[in-house]
Amino acid sequence: MAATALFAHPDAVLAAFDQQAAWCAQNAPFSARVLQRSRQWLQGHATALQQLAEIGPDPLAAAVALRWLSGLHLLALSGKQPWADLWPPASGLQGLPTEAQDAAIDHAIQQAWLQQATTLHSALLVPPQTNEVQRSAALLPGLLTIAARTGLPLALLEIGASAGLNLWCDHYRHEHDSWAWNEAGPALVLHSDWQGPPPPVQARLKIERRAGCDAHPIDLEDPQQALRLASYIWAEQTPRLQRLHLAQQVATTCMAQSGVRVQTARAADFLRLQLGTQPAQRQPQKGVATVLMHSVVWQYIPAAEQRDITAQMLAAGAQASPQAPLAWLRFEPPAADQPVELRCRIWPRGEDQLLARCHPHAAHIHWLAA
Repeated sequence: MAATALFAHPDAVLAAFDQQAAWCAQNAPFSARVLQRSRQWLQGHATALQQLAEIGPDPLAAAVALRWLSGLHLLALSGKQPWADLWPPASGLQGLPTEAQDAAIDHAIQQAWLQQATTLHSALLVPPQTNEVQRSAALLPGLLTIAARTGLPLALLEIGASAGLNLWCDHYRHEHDSWAWNEAGPALVLHSDWQGPPPPVQARLKIERRAGCDAHPIDLEDPQQALRLASYIWAEQTPRLQRLHLAQQVATTCMAQSGVRVQTARAADFLRLQLGTQPAQRQPQKGVATVLMHSVVWQYIPAAEQRDITAQMLAAGAQASPQAPLAWLRFEPPAADQPVELRCRIWPRGEDQLLARCHPHAAHIHWLAA
C-alpha cells in the first residue's frame, strides 16, 4: 500500500490560492486581490511556498490561503504599518494607478514575511476560526427541528466551537423572510435570504446543558485573542465584523452568567467524556435529547479522529431511546469545494436527513425539511 503524502505539492498550494481568490472575488474583491498578489509572490519564493505546502496534503481543505490572509489582516487590525493604511476600512490605495496599488500590496506581503514572521507563522499553524455567528441562522432551525421531533429539552455539545459564539444561537434574535424567533430584543439580529417553508418555530426549545470544545479555543476576554478571531473575517466585509462584535458581547455575558467555557480538547476526547468512557455501555440521560453540533469543522479533523467520533455516535445511538434520544446536527460541506449542507441524524431510528442547503456563512438558506 502506498504511503499517504504528508505534504502538498507546491502547485497544489498555488491552485488553492487561485480557488480561494475566485471564491472571494464574488463579495470580497480586496481579499481576492491580496490572495492573487500573494499567489504571484509565492511563486517566486520557494521557501515560503514550501512552508505553506508543509501544512498538510490538501491545502484547499486545510484552508491554507485563508490562514495566510488572516495573518495579513491581523497585522492591519493591530495597527501595524503599512498594512493598517492599505487594508479596509482604510483607503490608502484609492487614487493610485493599478500598478502602484499592486506594488504596495506586494511590498506589504514581502515585509510581512521578512519582518512579521511571528505573526504570520502563528496564523499558518492554526485552521481558520471564523466562528461565523451567521451560521446560527441555520443551526437554530436545526435545534428547533430536534426539539419538535423529540419533545424534550436539549443537552447541546459543540465540537470545534472556537470562541463559542454559535453555542449560544438561541440567545440571538432571528428575523428571516418567512419566520422570526426570540422577540426578547437581543442586541444581535440575524437575517438570511430564506427559501422554503419555515422551521418549526412553535417548538419549545429549552437547552438544559451546553458544553463546547476546540483544539485551540479563543478566549473572548483576551483582547488579542478577540482580535485574532476578527482577523479571520475578510477585511472589507464590515457587516460581518459588526455582527462578530455584537455576538462577542452576547456570548461573553452568557458565559459569565453560566460559567460555561469552551474547553481545550480534541473533539473525540471531548465527546468520549460527554457520552461516557465506554459509549457502548453508556446510560443515556432520560428526559433529555443529547445533541452533537458542529459547523465547518469536519474538514479540519484528521481522518482517524473522524472515524473515532463516528464510531462513538453510532455506539451511543444504539443505546438511545425515545425517552433519551441522540441527535447529530452538522453544518458542513460534503467536500471543500461543494455547498454546505445542514444535516441531522436522530436516534433511536438513526435516519439521516438533509434539512437545508446553505451558503457557507448562511447568508442564503434553502430549507428543505417539511
